[in-house]
Amino acid sequence: MTDRFDVIEAGERGRRRWIGLVVLLALVLVPIVSLVASRDPGPEPLPPATPTPGAIRSLTRIEGAPNILNVQARAKGGDEVIEVVFPDGVRAEVRYPAELGLDEMGSRPFQGAWIDGRYRQFMAPYSGAFEVTRGGEPIRNYAPNVTLWPRQAGSGMYGQVLLFAFGPWRLAMYDRGQGLTFDQRVALAKGLKGRVTKNGYLVLSARKPVRLARPGETVQGMPVGPQLWFGGGAGEMVTLVPTPGCDKHAVPPSVIKGRGRPVDSVCRDDVLVAVTGQQEFRKKAIEGIRVTMK
Repeated sequence: MTDRFDVIEAGERGRRRWIGLVVLLALVLVPIVSLVASRDPGPEPLPPATPTPGAIRSLTRIEGAPNILNVQARAKGGDEVIEVVFPDGVRAEVRYPAELGLDEMGSRPFQGAWIDGRYRQFMAPYSGAFEVTRGGEPIRNYAPNVTLWPRQAGSGMYGQVLLFAFGPWRLAMYDRGQGLTFDQRVALAKGLKGRVTKNGYLVLSARKPVRLARPGETVQGMPVGPQLWFGGGAGEMVTLVPTPGCDKHAVPPSVIKGRGRPVDSVCRDDVLVAVTGQQEFRKKAIEGIRVTMK
């Protein structure tokens, strides 16, 4: 559509008429512009230059890196084997078909806990600190390694976020429902401890009033004990959930069920293996993953 300010030529006569109007307007506007310019005090002086702020650390490549651990697998027949450590310190050997590539998917820890009887969960954000900070600034610090961040847009029932740093790991606790009090947050920041094993796994411990969920414990039917999550983001995902007395009625964790994709699960040697993704991937994972607790 032609813009309403475009001029459409209409022959020589129309052109002469336009030229006359332009000359007339010029004769009228020049004195006016000169009068206004003579009264204009001129532009305000520019403010003094200020130093350019440095880059926010949470926007750097390091802070935005995936919050996962990739360990070196060893070949065993047509399979691969990796050594894992769950957040409660229990070790296991995981054997799987090489084409699943669990070592390349990487793992991250999950752990449920109670503070003064209120259940909360600690998860490692797949995209690391940036998933929580968004390049902003924390509200406050509760400990040298614990910061408080604003409620994230679109987080539904979740509120503010406590972000814990344990070596290279970042754990997030998304507050929910009736939020924790200031004193409870301080107790949580001081009471939750983490250490990193030689091969890079995060092991958690706690002191009162914080209690970590044990293997097999559930909240609203969902397992909340120590877990390892492989993959995530928009791709396939596998979870290993130690579950004493595990049987076919064990329920996959919410991180698997809540993705809106087909889910398969199986219990082997008191470990629940739950997987989501393409059908072929799920079939190979369910049939081929073996976990030997140590």
